[in-house]
Amino acid sequence: MSRCYCAQLRSAARKVGSVYDEALSPLGVNIAQYSLMRTIERRQPVSFTEVGRLAQLDRSTIGRNVRVLERKGLVDTGRGEDDQREAMVRLSPSGTRLLEAAGPLWEACQHAIEMRLGSGRMKALDDILHAL
Repeated sequence: MSRCYCAQLRSAARKVGSVYDEALSPLGVNIAQYSLMRTIERRQPVSFTEVGRLAQLDRSTIGRNVRVLERKGLVDTGRGEDDQREAMVRLSPSGTRLLEAAGPLWEACQHAIEMRLGSGRMKALDDILHAL
């Protein structure tokens, strides 16, 4: 019986994600929320549709996740200037401060994973992920 690559990748992603989630937990966000906020930060103000395209998630999923961040006071939403039908999102001042505080925590996670895997495995992982 062959191993299921999907199951192995999902398990590895959960293990890695838990490292970041634990580090970010004092700030009240998880790695998925942090990543979404970084995506918003790079393009703000940005439409929900564009965030979905960049994050490779459907618009309804983005909408739900943005609403969670909005309830936490980390993002502000509104309508587009050119097209009032388009929902837009940007970081709030609290969201900007959170990302500033989270940066060193995220960097520490990156470093810990690099140290655990070593440069050879990191290169192999990078090659594998880019091949997908």
